[in-house]
Formats: sequence, C-alpha cells, structure tokens
Amino acid sequence: MTEATAPRPAPIDPRLLEILVCPLTKAPLEYDREAGELISRKAGLAYPVRDGIPIMLPEEARKLEA
Repeated sequence: MTEATAPRPAPIDPRLLEILVCPLTKAPLEYDREAGELISRKAGLAYPVRDGIPIMLPEEARKLEA
C-alpha cells in the first residue's frame, strides 16, 4: 500500500501576479504556493487559488491570523 500525496498547487504566472491586486484595498498580493493562496497583508485576507484560477471574492477569502 502506498501513501498518496496531495498535489502541489500550480504556480501563478508572474505576469498575472504583477497586475492582480486586492479587490478591497487595491494593494499588491503575495503568492503562497504551499497554501495555494494569494495574500493581501493590508486587508488581512488570503484569497484561494483553485485549479490555477485566483478566486478574488472577499466572501471566499480566509482571514489571516494575527
């Protein structure tokens, strides 16, 4: 029996990351590849990336821990 490993999230195109901003603060985002999230430090939110597509809806974002 082999242990299945979770697939790693796909990288975000650096050109896309350059133009994406937080929809609430308009601040730049950081990509956390391990978590598969785009981080807005200013808003304190982490937006999920699903199947390589950033979900930029505030209601879908996770609040960052203090």
